[in-house]
Amino acid sequence: MGKCRPLGFLISLPFALIALILSFVGAIIWLIGSILSCICPCCVCCTGIVNLAMTLVKLPVDIIIWFIDKIPC
Repeated sequence: MGKCRPLGFLISLPFALIALILSFVGAIIWLIGSILSCICPCCVCCTGIVNLAMTLVKLPVDIIIWFIDKIPC
């Protein structure tokens, strides 16, 4: 089965659900930060906020992959 580890996937689901909520918050922050950086390109702080928001959007997938890699069976 290769990398198919159903136990790691099942254990990661509650944490991925919480991370999914955070990713929606990250998407909203990303949208607002993108609009602000288009309106005022001199706002350097918006770039950092947008990068943080993109990390939040990728969080559910990263959590599932992390759990699948940690469970050996």
